[in-house]
Amino acid sequence: MKGSALRIYAVLAKEFTQLRRERITYAMILLMPIIQLLLFGYAINTDPRHLPAAVLAHDHSGMANAVVVAMERTAYVDIRYLPRSEAELDRLIRRGDVLLAVTIPPDFTRRLLKGDGAQILAEIDASDPLSAAGVIGAVSALPGEALKRELVGPLAEPGDRQAAPFEVVVHRLYNPENLTAYNIVPGLLGVILSMTLVMMTAMAVTRETERGTMESLLATPATPVEIMVGKLAPYVLVGLIQTIVVLMMARILFGVPMARTAAGWFALASGVFLFIVGNLSLGYLISTVARSQLQAMQMSIFYMLPSIFLSGFAFPFYGLPHWARMIGEAIPITHFLRIVRGALLKGQVIADMGPDIIALMLFLLVIGSIAIARSRTTLD
Repeated sequence: MKGSALRIYAVLAKEFTQLRRERITYAMILLMPIIQLLLFGYAINTDPRHLPAAVLAHDHSGMANAVVVAMERTAYVDIRYLPRSEAELDRLIRRGDVLLAVTIPPDFTRRLLKGDGAQILAEIDASDPLSAAGVIGAVSALPGEALKRELVGPLAEPGDRQAAPFEVVVHRLYNPENLTAYNIVPGLLGVILSMTLVMMTAMAVTRETERGTMESLLATPATPVEIMVGKLAPYVLVGLIQTIVVLMMARILFGVPMARTAAGWFALASGVFLFIVGNLSLGYLISTVARSQLQAMQMSIFYMLPSIFLSGFAFPFYGLPHWARMIGEAIPITHFLRIVRGALLKGQVIADMGPDIIALMLFLLVIGSIAIARSRTTLD
């Protein structure tokens, strides 16, 4: 009995020693449930509020201003732009700067007071059906709430007015049929590329380190930059093949719209290339930190959690609290989703994607530089 206890103690001591050596692995095990709890408890919200909006008012009367004020009072809409032309308004919604574009016609007040079918136009970016649903509900409630204080006394019931003083004409843009596949399927391209390329690169390079072949490579005249470029280049081709396959299936199986112009395809290709190389650079960086393939896989999965939940793929981006959106803006898949959805659904070109293209370039520059710097001391 005493000998058995000693043997158990020896195995126990050995495990604690291994635990001290595998700090990254056990840190991941402890951090994973904490991160999941924080994300689902605080960040995830399927009812987005304070969505950006723009109002083009051709009528500046008190009645028209009351409608604008009523929109601002709702929790769903934040009026951030007051464009001066329809071209400027169209550009804002096409670029994704706003999700709601409201136009108040010049004859709004005249028709309202006469009870002659006054209308306002609400154009909604429906590329994300979940976000659009809340906005539609908010603007649809305006006729019954916006003018309660203004339409009193003789103005309350002109002769032929209908129950509602005016009508909100809703146009769903980019996804008029409200198909979820138009939002999810293009987004899956970013998730698939992130999951496969980051993990594949991290585990492949870590495997070479475990087998000693990486040490042999570093002993050759090849520089760390040359080694990194040579190792990542084949995976760029893999990522491009994945992209073509996903886009073909999206079109054939789900009828997802494709880019309509050469400029649109060029913009999409630019975003895809930057995203692929950025993910591969991140995988290479992970391989310089991980000591085993298991650690490389765990770190890749750890990266995927915020990529899925904070990027606008699984849940509306504007439904996240401010701190979560700040984290999401630092994740490359957030910008890639805007690029791919913009090119396929909105007909965007490079000029419309400027901030997102720049964000992917910065991510590639920073992560690539750190990976090259660490590769010099990886095997020391």
